Amino acid sequence: MKEEEVNRCQIQEWYPNFKFVSIKTLIHQLPESFIQYLLDDSGPFLLPVSVLNEDALPNRIQNPDEEEDFQVSEGSDDEAEEGSPPPSFPELELKIKESIESLGGAVFPKLNWSAPKDSAWISTACTLRCTSFSEIALLFRASDSLVHDLCHAYDSCQDKSSNRPQNFFLALRKWYPSLQPEMEFRCFVRDQKLIGISQREVTTFYPILLEKKNGLLLLIQAFFNNYVRAKFKSENYTFDIYITKDERVKVLDFNPWGAFTLPLLFTWDELDHIHSGGDDVEFRILEDRCAVRPGLKTAVPFDYLDTSVGSGWDQFLRNADEELRRQSTEAGG
Repeated sequence: MKEEEVNRCQIQEWYPNFKFVSIKTLIHQLPESFIQYLLDDSGPFLLPVSVLNEDALPNRIQNPDEEEDFQVSEGSDDEAEEGSPPPSFPELELKIKESIESLGGAVFPKLNWSAPKDSAWISTACTLRCTSFSEIALLFRASDSLVHDLCHAYDSCQDKSSNRPQNFFLALRKWYPSLQPEMEFRCFVRDQKLIGISQREVTTFYPILLEKKNGLLLLIQAFFNNYVRAKFKSENYTFDIYITKDERVKVLDFNPWGAFTLPLLFTWDELDHIHSGGDDVEFRILEDRCAVRPGLKTAVPFDYLDTSVGSGWDQFLRNADEELRRQSTEAGG
């Protein structure tokens, strides 16, 4: 694998060519000071201080529907005073606030390649749904998987020249509460041919997939041939898709072949030796409940048990209290 193949899978690289068949996304270049904040584990687990007066802040997006759904903002030079926690990133916070508003009020955040899925436990609803900069910062600081992007993105590259990309980007993706996990699939492309498809959520058996398997296969093959094959320049890669209720296919992500990418219901050895004749594609789903794969058990890391004022757990407990009060009020009303 080469660095250029890994780089093509960064969301700020592939999204401009696939935005019309993807989820609406706004992308911001992150200041180096924020990257250093994410990497700093020398002190307590602190969240950035919000510098925005939410009530007084004017809405600078006059017509969100006319906003371009791809924009890369230059990183700012916000720097917190050395040794003076907690930090703040006012320019970045403002840009993120405006983007969240333009995307309907809730987003799914990720870095160049990865999303902080392993830190969903720290959010009130145990999801990656974010409505503010502080919620994004909390998920990112609590995530171990983002260390891949920050420090190890090129570890499997034969021509590795650095440990990290020159710039990091925050992708804010519109949050859809009604997405069905059984309609997510990972597609495997070798020598620019679609050779394998796997159910993305392998911890649950979905009987409906047995009924729809043949139709889904034809739909995914047509999508690959019409929208992906000629546009994505790598020879070997994977891409994730979602199929909507009205059978539209949406690209969710691109990933390198092998390395840190999970093969799901395949093994990489199998994929390396599949001989696809003609248009034959190996499509794997869970055929019964006995085939269900165990999920990753995510426990609360010991490092995050600091409950002092301003800590990650302090913010988490405050969010949980607010959510409980909201639910109690609604129930009483």
